[in-house]
Amino acid sequence: MNGPGRREQALRDLSLVALGAIPGALLRWSLGHTLTANLLGCLAMGLALAMAARRPGVMLGLGVGFCGSLTTFSTWMLELSRSLLAGRPGEAIATLVVPLAAGLALLSLGLTIGQVLIGARTLPRRDR
Repeated sequence: MNGPGRREQALRDLSLVALGAIPGALLRWSLGHTLTANLLGCLAMGLALAMAARRPGVMLGLGVGFCGSLTTFSTWMLELSRSLLAGRPGEAIATLVVPLAAGLALLSLGLTIGQVLIGARTLPRRDR
């Protein structure tokens, strides 16, 4: 696809990302707690991944837009570095491991729930 068709597709994709990003950012702001936001985002990303098997635009709106603006890697790393700088290595390890393990579990749960809801058993193909 070249020229105007490609631009129109890019604008549609950008619109989907933007439409998802606004509520994701607002929810992130209202939650105010990094772990909660990140874990909720992992669950939502699992759902997005399952739904994208049938509706590819879902990954742009829910996955990239909503989850991308809801979750926050930088704040997670800030919390980790603060624990390390304060001389609390046990807290730092927990700050690293607990969200990572829980996030993977919730992503898997979201994927499973999404697959059950839409009856999909395969993951979408990655185009990029």
